[in-house]
Amino acid sequence: MTATKQQQSTYRNPYDSPFKWQLKDLVLVVVLGVVFGFVYWALVQAWNGLAIAMGPAGDLAQHFLQGGWLLVAPLAVAITRKAGAGILAEIIAATMEFVFLGSPVGPMLLFAAFLQGLGSELPFAIGRYRKFGITRYAISGFLGAFFVFWSTAIQLGWIGQEIMLLRLSIHCTSGIILGGIVAWVLVKAIKKTGVVDNYAIGRAQ
Repeated sequence: MTATKQQQSTYRNPYDSPFKWQLKDLVLVVVLGVVFGFVYWALVQAWNGLAIAMGPAGDLAQHFLQGGWLLVAPLAVAITRKAGAGILAEIIAATMEFVFLGSPVGPMLLFAAFLQGLGSELPFAIGRYRKFGITRYAISGFLGAFFVFWSTAIQLGWIGQEIMLLRLSIHCTSGIILGGIVAWVLVKAIKKTGVVDNYAIGRAQ
């Protein structure tokens, strides 16, 4: 192998570093956050409808849908491979949902978004933003749901309830399925289209 070929084989784009953002990375995260702000608002409407349909058990409806509010974080992280992308995307989505779309949850939504983003991004951060297997997505969904559950439990007085463990179980299972496995499927589908080939995900082996 010639010296030139050796250099080509060992070359790494400096922007592959999770700590070196490009403007296009920031723009993509903002766009994802805005789009999912509308998706999350739609989930609130679904939550209200499901709560009515469930009758006396309607208070559990939010737990079944929890994973849906975790989707943007793993998408942002997987495509850009940038540290903080998941947290930022969740906060932007929450800002859209709260400020522009009038979410009934109020400003506490921003704190919940931070916890969701932190929990969802953590497994990818531990993998140095290089490992994106389905198991890691599932753990991402679990942690995103787990982190935000306790904040909400304190706020709404769930701690000590007889059904608290049921709440937690449904909450985290939804996180694993909707916020983890569904996110993995979406990332795979988006990558196949080729529209994100110009991002870190397109350069990943």
